[in-house]
Amino acid sequence: MALQQWALPQLSELLPLDEGELKQIISYTDTLPDSEAAKHLGDLLGDSPSAFQFITSFIARRAELNAGMSKHVNDDQSAHFTPPPHPPPSHHPQTNGNIDSKQTPDIMLSNGVGADSITDPKNLRQDSSSMNGQPPAYAPPSGPPPAAASSRPPPAASSSKAPTHKHTNAVIRAAELRAIDEQEMQQMLQNLQFEYGIYNSDIEPEHETEYPCGCSIHRYQARKWRRYGVQDQWSKAVMYPGEKAYTDNAGPGMTLFSNNPYRFRVVSPYGYYAGNSRGLMWGPQRPVPGYHAQSIHQTIALNNSLNHEAQASIDGKEPKVNIWADDALETALANMSVSDNKRPVEKASDSKPHPVKASDEKRQSLVPPSGGATADKPKGSRLSSFRKSIGIKSSEERQVAKVSKAVNKGQDLRDDIQAEENGRWPDDQWRYLVANYQEKVGMTKKIADLRARSPTQYLHLLRAGFFEPIPVAWANQASNPLKFSIEAAAGWRGITPAWRGYEDTAEERLYWVLNHRENPGGVTSRMKPDFISEMDMARARMATAVEPPPLYFSADDTCHTQHTSAGYSKQVMPTPFRAYDRPETPTDDTMILLDVSGSMDFDPLRPVYDQYLITGYNKSTQPKNKDVAKAIIRRFSEAMANHDHQFGGYDLTTFANSANYIGTINHENLDQMWRKVRIGGGTRVMTGWQKVKDLHFQKHHESATHHPIYGWQAGPETPMLRLLLLLDGEATDMDEFELDLLGLSWAHVTIFLIGVEGCPHHHRHANELQRISDVNHHVSFVDAQGNTPERFVTHELLKRHLGYEITMQEFTQMEELPPYVE
Repeated sequence: MALQQWALPQLSELLPLDEGELKQIISYTDTLPDSEAAKHLGDLLGDSPSAFQFITSFIARRAELNAGMSKHVNDDQSAHFTPPPHPPPSHHPQTNGNIDSKQTPDIMLSNGVGADSITDPKNLRQDSSSMNGQPPAYAPPSGPPPAAASSRPPPAASSSKAPTHKHTNAVIRAAELRAIDEQEMQQMLQNLQFEYGIYNSDIEPEHETEYPCGCSIHRYQARKWRRYGVQDQWSKAVMYPGEKAYTDNAGPGMTLFSNNPYRFRVVSPYGYYAGNSRGLMWGPQRPVPGYHAQSIHQTIALNNSLNHEAQASIDGKEPKVNIWADDALETALANMSVSDNKRPVEKASDSKPHPVKASDEKRQSLVPPSGGATADKPKGSRLSSFRKSIGIKSSEERQVAKVSKAVNKGQDLRDDIQAEENGRWPDDQWRYLVANYQEKVGMTKKIADLRARSPTQYLHLLRAGFFEPIPVAWANQASNPLKFSIEAAAGWRGITPAWRGYEDTAEERLYWVLNHRENPGGVTSRMKPDFISEMDMARARMATAVEPPPLYFSADDTCHTQHTSAGYSKQVMPTPFRAYDRPETPTDDTMILLDVSGSMDFDPLRPVYDQYLITGYNKSTQPKNKDVAKAIIRRFSEAMANHDHQFGGYDLTTFANSANYIGTINHENLDQMWRKVRIGGGTRVMTGWQKVKDLHFQKHHESATHHPIYGWQAGPETPMLRLLLLLDGEATDMDEFELDLLGLSWAHVTIFLIGVEGCPHHHRHANELQRISDVNHHVSFVDAQGNTPERFVTHELLKRHLGYEITMQEFTQMEELPPYVE
């Protein structure tokens, strides 16, 4: 606290950030060792004299405060504590029995994970190998197994601890800085769009005036301008060689000399004239549907062009030598000599001699004669002797120097890769876990090829964590490196060379994996559709809706009991069921995860489009999504109980901005347990997914292990988790969730998507889930819109949840009310 009080006023003069952001920077920097703290502050503040003075004073002030605190503690303990005659034994070769609390940053670990995931070495499984310097096995927490499902309390966070591992690089440091206010800026933009009636997420409100006023639009723009320092550090961390950073800064002196490629090549959604639809020059502008459509078309075309150029550019800049060969220089020079001596061979019949160029004469001076006779050696020209005497290198010498420089750069690149790998994955078990993840995702061969042939791109993606599981602590962080928005026109970059066109870094990484994993079916690319293609496919899907099969009619469906409108809505029939995962076994663990975001309790609304611009919403005559979800959960749990005879029920967890374990629900207590459900907030599915994983592995911890960064790891005997997930729209971290599922073989997730009838956005999301289901057989998907035929939906969900075709007769038997249990 004393350090923060001292540093806050001085840092505020150097960084134009809010007090809360400055406090987080000070708190985080205080967790770093002196050398890393100085480097971190240097990256933030630059190399000005005032910045250097602050950094020096910060290190000295912290040392004084720590020394004073240590003296006070030692003086207090000396009166009550007698030191042991021998030093205590070391609990771990890396920590010597002590954990330095300052190795855990407040914002997130320097290798990209949060402090909550750090574990204690006393719960590590230790054996003779670990005591002999070998890395210990990561073990589950000690203690008795959890109580029976019917009386078990909500799962607590894992208390297991493991040695603190700290790793950092330029991308991690930039991500830590960006994460401070990323979520706040995204929320501020959403509030602004709602305030001014702009419903397309890609459009920012505009208010053009001669001088900025105090309106919320200009306050938001001022916050954006204050983040240009953060954007600059992020760009430096993720740019490839030869790229240039740019922003959307349109301030004085920037208009004509900006290198932003979108400024003059993409029209504004508001058109070419300042002013709004009411003709008021002083009011906020309104988007024009025609200009908005034109802007989308131009942006898509420019994204594709720039992505192609960027990928070709970095491919051309990859080393031309094998950086992993120990004799790279000798091999390169040998190849150069061979290529330089490729001259045409004179035929015996040639009567006309070939002309000899000056470069050939110089080349001959370096190549010994084949016959070994010195008389045939050509004499060097006087000009070449003169050039040599004044220090001008010959073409051969310049080429040798060029090759040597390329080999040296390749060796530096190899050293950087090895240092990053050793820093990220410090022991054998860590590397085994990462290798196992790459194999399950299907990227082992691609990553190996990337490392060998495209080391520059490999190092870039390695630093961003593309080749390892998602850190478990990211699930509960409001902003993490997979939640950063990508804005091509504003200059907020992604990680891969072809980053333009993605909404955020999670979507970019998901599609990078999908496009580079091994595909036994022969499909080599699954590019993300652009916005126009998504809308066209959504409308095409919506047009295929038909009347549901009449044999599923039920008078007690929610739409009938609430009398919202007559009859069922037309439904898009799910793809025919195909069993990919193994069928359900008695040991499998069924759970339910429910979206309880605010939209679950809204009156269903349908957007109104003018081309691609949303101009408003119309009310839809259908039940609220929460009522449909409750009815499906009731039917599903009753059918499952008749199937597996688990009449005690199934664990129910809800999520919005955070997750909440409700308890075990069954056909008797569902109404009572439903009173615990609280609706409201955003839609962050990763918080609920993490809670479900914790619950599953606390039940089956004997067969699993726990990693300090990547969380629970299933063993060969761990039962499969079969999860029913109910959503009413796209979660903000849905791509992150889908990415996490790609690396798991112990979970099968069946998703039920509830939608508004005639809503293109619902069908866009449905198409996205269908694409994920097609490539990841651990994910199944069913959707419904409008007045839902609940029996039909339940039957389709059960097929996918249980993993085999369920006949109508068997389904009817499963629908019978389960027997009463004392």
